[in-house]
Amino acid sequence: MVSESEPDLAAKALDGLAKYETAPRKNSRPERPVAARFDSATLRDCGGSGAPVVLVPSLINPPDVLDLDETVSLAGDLAAIGRHAFLLDWGPARERANLDLGGHVTGLLLPLLREISEPPALIGYCLGGTMAIAAANLVEVERVATLAAPWRFSAYPQESRASLLRLWETTKRAAQMLDALPMEVLQSAFWSLDPKRTVAKFASFAGLEPGSSSARRFVTLEDWANEGEPLPYPAARELIEDLFARDLPGSGAWQIAGKIMSDRIDCPLLNVTATADRITPAATAAAGESVQAGAGHVGMVVGSARARLHGALANFLG
Repeated sequence: MVSESEPDLAAKALDGLAKYETAPRKNSRPERPVAARFDSATLRDCGGSGAPVVLVPSLINPPDVLDLDETVSLAGDLAAIGRHAFLLDWGPARERANLDLGGHVTGLLLPLLREISEPPALIGYCLGGTMAIAAANLVEVERVATLAAPWRFSAYPQESRASLLRLWETTKRAAQMLDALPMEVLQSAFWSLDPKRTVAKFASFAGLEPGSSSARRFVTLEDWANEGEPLPYPAARELIEDLFARDLPGSGAWQIAGKIMSDRIDCPLLNVTATADRITPAATAAAGESVQAGAGHVGMVVGSARARLHGALANFLG
């Protein structure tokens, strides 16, 4: 326990947590215009012109991290380099409660991609990258870039996989009754990967100047990390039992719509990994060209390392 081994750090973290809970929140950023809608999901137009690029977020957190604010926005930066950027929003979990991972790809993502006038590039973040590769197996896309996205799930540390499976066994019955796995359960799994880092980040926040841009961004990101729709039960079951436990993608046995999913796709593929990523270690990435950013899972998208990410994507997208 950090409170026993490093009491000063723990005290600062508690101070930071109290300041976070009482910190003022900015008004929500106006939503981007809807470019297309299909069932629960929407494509939001993030501006720009030229060839289309679609940002595919994870199912686990809101898509906002890819379009955080006026200063930090991957979608905005893609528009600035001459692409027409779109951001996918999966929509309320209650409206997709019967969908597994493959169902999200075939039932939501593919119909939205068909609304675009030409085959787009796909950029998928975390589990969204896994699903972007799957989509590229089923429809024509220009190219795919994944950001901190797993494909070889057997490359996760064995203890991390075992811990997730133990958590699933204790929550599966309740999730089945709810038709969803609550966000709080997933958060506990993320925290358990590196509990000391969670303590350290709140201790660091305690030392920030209240109201500063750094403090405001911390609050925005922490709110984002703690929000999000629950994971529909079929998607949670497939993610944990078929991907994490059995590594169907990495072993060449993951099927969607009767077709085996492969990371050897018929278009260019770039995997951007983060050197300090505990949620998606670099070893879990798909086959293909790889670029590393010196950051963690979220920092690669919104921290100072995003310059490395944006440069890699600009080169890849041409």
